[in-house]
Amino acid sequence: MDKLRRVLSGREENEELGLTAQVLDGSSLSFSTRVKWFVICFAGGVLCSILGSALLFIPAGLKLFAVFYTLGNILALSSTCFLMGPLKQLKRMFEPTRLIATIVMLLCLVLTLCAAFWWKKNGLAIIFCILQFLAMTW
Repeated sequence: MDKLRRVLSGREENEELGLTAQVLDGSSLSFSTRVKWFVICFAGGVLCSILGSALLFIPAGLKLFAVFYTLGNILALSSTCFLMGPLKQLKRMFEPTRLIATIVMLLCLVLTLCAAFWWKKNGLAIIFCILQFLAMTW
């Protein structure tokens, strides 16, 4: 019915873009802008991971460690979206050769936070952080 109204009112050319088209139009950044934001996100991710590791040694710092380390890994992972684009990044992450590493990494991100906040297991949260690191390097 909406399409019929657009045709009758002469607004057919101005049809709204789909979600994919909006994402592709929104990511038309210049190469230098993409590199700048890649460096900013990657440096922020490394900084959060180092800060989280330093906070581990303060009393009751496990929750802060888990949050900062996980946030750092998410920032470092999302930094590559600026170089290749979010859709291509997701397609490459879920290729058959990388599927296991992606699932392990995403699962460990969630399990790290669960171990720190709900299960309150210090050793388990550290093991999940190590598994995050290994999955990201795999």
